[in-house]
Amino acid sequence: MIKSMTAFGRGEYQQGDTRYFAEIRALNNRHRDIILRIPKNHQPLEEGLRAIISARIRRGRIEVSFQIERGREEVPYDVELNIPLLESYLKIFKQLASLSGLDQEIRLESLLQLKDVILIKPETGDMEEIQEGLHRVLFMSLDSLDEMRIKEGDAIEKDFIKRLNRLDSHVDNVQVRAPELNETYRKRLTEKVDNMINGVEIDQTRLAQEIAFLAERSDITEEIVRIKSHLKQFREYLSLGDAVGRRLDFLIQEINREVNTLGVKGSDTIISMTVVEMKAELEKLREQVQNVE
Repeated sequence: MIKSMTAFGRGEYQQGDTRYFAEIRALNNRHRDIILRIPKNHQPLEEGLRAIISARIRRGRIEVSFQIERGREEVPYDVELNIPLLESYLKIFKQLASLSGLDQEIRLESLLQLKDVILIKPETGDMEEIQEGLHRVLFMSLDSLDEMRIKEGDAIEKDFIKRLNRLDSHVDNVQVRAPELNETYRKRLTEKVDNMINGVEIDQTRLAQEIAFLAERSDITEEIVRIKSHLKQFREYLSLGDAVGRRLDFLIQEINREVNTLGVKGSDTIISMTVVEMKAELEKLREQVQNVE
């Protein structure tokens, strides 16, 4: 079972008169990158929230937004006067008046507009209760996210299987064609020799040796075996309940390398056309693997 890295999840949890909301957006990323948006006064709880996410998601960019709504009729903020700062401002005003010789009246509204004269303290509440609420809503949103990731992963896996079957078919066609290459090489070499010597009799034993040498250099058996092995391993990874995106990406690179060698060695029109088709399927596989965790 594979999971897509791209998905969305949402959770909502009621605890007494407080409601907790969480939304998760998962995007493609080579590594795991967790971004939390949480009320500033609850940031001490961030480490625990990150640990929960890390235990469930191995790869991707994860953006999580938390929101807390309280139903009780009370002001969720306390305000107080920053007396030390206000005294410093008043001292500066007196110095300015003395230096300028102007005795300008200081109005109350002017003082209130000064930065940090009024301090706003968000209500912290019961941190254990808030932590429980945030954890619960996070688990709910992760379950929702997983549901979508699995659904998208199933669609990707079906596409993988379709393309792997096509690659298997192409490899089989190349394998059937491979034994015919020696005869193709023999005819090609004989024609070249005939054109060069213009009817002079040639040593058939030496010609056979040259053909055998050329056939050995152009043998594609090893590449066929490796490609089949990689395709089998690809299928095995699909059945693992783990993050396999990087491993699948590596396998595609290995298969592509063998296919390139196949194209160089198998200097045959049919094989060359088949190699082109195989590369096209591998490119589509590579694009899809970027979406797999």
